[in-house]
Amino acid sequence: MNELVVKNVRGRAVPVRGNDIDTDRIIPARFLKSVVFDGLGAHAFADDRAQLKAKGQLHPFDKPEHQGSKVLIVNANFGCGSSREHAPQAIMRWGIKVIVGVSFAEIFFGNNISLGVPCLKVSAADAESLQDAVEANPAAEVEVDLETLTVTVGTLKVKAELAEGPRQQFLAGSWDVTAELLANRPQIAVTAARLPYFSAWKA
Repeated sequence: MNELVVKNVRGRAVPVRGNDIDTDRIIPARFLKSVVFDGLGAHAFADDRAQLKAKGQLHPFDKPEHQGSKVLIVNANFGCGSSREHAPQAIMRWGIKVIVGVSFAEIFFGNNISLGVPCLKVSAADAESLQDAVEANPAAEVEVDLETLTVTVGTLKVKAELAEGPRQQFLAGSWDVTAELLANRPQIAVTAARLPYFSAWKA
């Protein structure tokens, strides 16, 4: 069985409300100094979390009931701003396996695909309904199904969208470009050997 196949994700969810949440908020610039991504999960939404704590409030990523969540539910234009790969890395390393939202910045969306984290789109009304349902019952299991393109929590079931190309990559387990290259090394070598500039470079 291909371990890279992603057909559905089940687990608790964490709702993060707000439109236009950019990558600077997802992972502040001071955490970009690291040459590896280890430990970034602990710093996801670091400044937002600190600001709320100073007011005696908790960010969803700090609330006990949302710890261990696999599904992130957001609103419109999530992941906008700079193209830093650290943003999806931080979210993934916090424990998120799939993101559901109204819309996503294009580069953020692509970076998530390369990490094996699907980003499914739902309507604005459905996003809020899902967030409401999770906030009302944080222990509820949420199911995100890439085969039927649906998101379900309790009795609430909404339709989702994911472009057919990325969807098939997840269903086939072919989203990892590096793994695809390594699996086809013999064919790549044969093709490379036919290229005149490769032969000249090798000589």
